[in-house]
Amino acid sequence: MNPKTTQIFVYGSLKRGHDLHFLLNDQIYLGPATTQPKYRLFDLGEYPGLVEVDSLGQTGNSICGELYSVDLRKLDELDAAEEVANFLYERRQIKLQPPHEGVHVQAWFYLRSVRNKEDCGNEWQ
Repeated sequence: MNPKTTQIFVYGSLKRGHDLHFLLNDQIYLGPATTQPKYRLFDLGEYPGLVEVDSLGQTGNSICGELYSVDLRKLDELDAAEEVANFLYERRQIKLQPPHEGVHVQAWFYLRSVRNKEDCGNEWQ
């Protein structure tokens, strides 16, 4: 892997065909990816929120998304879009299933309550 890039997993508005995908137009799409069954995805209206099941005490799902190789300079722009500074999301490591198992990949995790939010299952449409 290029030391000036990192891999990110996207599962919502950054995916192809969604509102914020234009932010990834100049990045390298690596293909579809699926997480280990350690997460849940909730419908927050215009976008989804990914949470670890450890924080919920629930059974996890394998979340479907897309994997990208992203220039490190692009991360600030993506963090701004995900409102990291406003503590809406936090970017951290996520565990994927093969063939990406063990690869250092990051995703944005929702930091606010998902109480009374609809579960999306394994993919946000």
